[in-house]
This record gives sequence, C-alpha cells and structure tokens, in this order.
Amino acid sequence: MTTHEVANRLVELCRQGKIEETLKELFSDDAVSTETSDFMGVKVVEGLPAIFKKNEFFNSMVEEFHGATISDPTVAGPYFSIAWTLDATMKERGKQHMEEICLYKVKDGKIVSEQFFY
Repeated sequence: MTTHEVANRLVELCRQGKIEETLKELFSDDAVSTETSDFMGVKVVEGLPAIFKKNEFFNSMVEEFHGATISDPTVAGPYFSIAWTLDATMKERGKQHMEEICLYKVKDGKIVSEQFFY
C-alpha cells in the first residue's frame, strides 16, 4: 500500500470506531508509538503488542465516549497527519474535550511510527 492508501484506510477505519482493526491491518510488528505528554503514563512504547496494551489502557480510562471527529489525511512523502478531536467522560477526570494532531510514518506499506501532539 502507498502512504496515501494507508492514510485513507486508517481514517476510514477510525471513523468507524475500528481502532483495533487499524493496528492489526496497518501497523508494522515493530512500530513505535510516542506521546508528547505523560497523559498515558509512558511516552514511548515499541512493538505492536505494547501498542495494543497502550490502547487497552486508554480505553480503561474512558467511562463514556460522546463523539469524535477525524480530519482527512495530509500526506507528504512517507508521512501523513490527521487532526482528531474526542469528547469523552474520563474516569476520575470528568468530561473532556481532547484535540490532537497524529503524525504517522509509513514504510513498506505499514505504519512504523505514530506520534501524538495535544
């Protein structure tokens, strides 16, 4: 898959709420995920199993999802970005409106890195 194809597929699946499917289908086994704050407890995780755990950890912090919007991707070379907003009630934090820019790098048709800026 090209970077454009990976980007469009990621957006398609995320808009359907199929986050786990994005990991299974689009991510490299040795992908790296980087957070820019301590919100998730760790800043960098390496490998698909660790990214699955990070995703499970985030979901465990959510009491209720209220809605999300995901922009169309912007692609440049092997990179693409999307803007993602999320409204959710977080356990012990209450209702939150979150905005982030998600930056992905694609190599050999798979996402090899993701980084979140919020």
